[in-house]
Amino acid sequence: MKKQKALIFRCSSCGHEEAKWLGRCPSCGEWNTLVEEVAAAHISGGAKTERRIPQSFPLARVSVEDTTRLSSGIEELDRVLGGGIMRRSVTLVGGEPGIGKSTLLLQAAAAIPAKGRILYISGEESAGQIKLRADRLKLNYTNIEIFCSGVLPEIETVLNALHPILVIVDSAQTLYSPDLGSAPCTINQMKYCSFELINWVKDHDAALFLVAHITKDGLIAGPKTLEHMVDTVLYFEQTDAESRFLRASKNRFGSVDEIGIFTMSEKGLLPVEDPSLLFLVRRDNQLPPGIATASVLEGSRCLLVEIQALTVPAKGGISRVFSDKIDGARVSRVAATLEKNLALRLSDQDIYVNVAGGIRINEVGLDLALAAALYSARTGIPLPLRSAVSGELTLAAEVMPVKRLDGRLKAAAGLGFDFFAGPRAENISIPNGITFYAAKTLGEAIKALFAS
Repeated sequence: MKKQKALIFRCSSCGHEEAKWLGRCPSCGEWNTLVEEVAAAHISGGAKTERRIPQSFPLARVSVEDTTRLSSGIEELDRVLGGGIMRRSVTLVGGEPGIGKSTLLLQAAAAIPAKGRILYISGEESAGQIKLRADRLKLNYTNIEIFCSGVLPEIETVLNALHPILVIVDSAQTLYSPDLGSAPCTINQMKYCSFELINWVKDHDAALFLVAHITKDGLIAGPKTLEHMVDTVLYFEQTDAESRFLRASKNRFGSVDEIGIFTMSEKGLLPVEDPSLLFLVRRDNQLPPGIATASVLEGSRCLLVEIQALTVPAKGGISRVFSDKIDGARVSRVAATLEKNLALRLSDQDIYVNVAGGIRINEVGLDLALAAALYSARTGIPLPLRSAVSGELTLAAEVMPVKRLDGRLKAAAGLGFDFFAGPRAENISIPNGITFYAAKTLGEAIKALFAS
């Protein structure tokens, strides 16, 4: 007699499992989200007759080759990945619909200089649609194989026959295994199918990119365990019709501080050669009050960005902070430091802060420039036209050192700035044509910036 498959009830919102159906999920509190599925322990996973005997081996015997990374052919993507695509790695790419996820991966598949086949698996678009996009972008797709299906056994058959060096799945939500007995796009389907593909690329010295949908909150849709299963998680952000930012929220092979900057054009996503041009507003005369230029670090490069501040009397006597590109708590802390140490009243003001170009900034070197912008906005006194600022502030209004001050100075001098206010430092190289003022306190920096 055939053994009956065990059933479980899984929440389609959070992935919580129960042995029996409940009207409300005890984990996330959502109603009518528990769906009947086959228990994972009873999933056969396809015909696999060979069994390997588990065996450990000394870590010292593991050899790391110099060719473990593949260049994607796109410098900005390689930067965010930590230097290229790591073999046997899995990357999850998320972003809003139409932001350019599929375009970027198709461009990377066509630009990879390494020898070998690249398999593009599409569960959302037809082969004709992908070919039209490749022709419109004028890509060289001689090494790209297309397979339009989300059925896992069919995908595994193609993988075993082709043995590609790179696999792109667009998207993870379309993967489906008949062995599970549940509908496509469920949490169990995503986890199981992704796990099988991850195992395949790790066993065959390949790399895998998974495209994922996002929720209305901007997070990867589906189970959170999917982000734990992969090596790298990339998010696409869009600030306007053309600019795109690529960030890593997780990277086992590199830094999560790097950012890739692209512009969308008729030729696809193009890397931005001089990112500072996106974040600076060129003015020939005087700066308006409330504008300061900050020299910040984004990964391995220095960027100059324009900080914009505005203060207006608070309505109802309750001060509020409106800032989405800089953490509101940081804005409040810098405003409190100004009020306490420079007697600049801001507690009765609504504070609006923006960053030109729409980039989010978390780097500590932003503090001093933010303080200068708030001081300028409150007093109505503009900063000098070609001045840049960088430095971290303590609650006692001390200006703390920042990393790579030489690089910040060099970046400012290269863009025509002639005055730079920052922290005190030893053995720094000051470029020709720029005056550097080393401030110990916030008061010294403000006095130097607004002396004229």
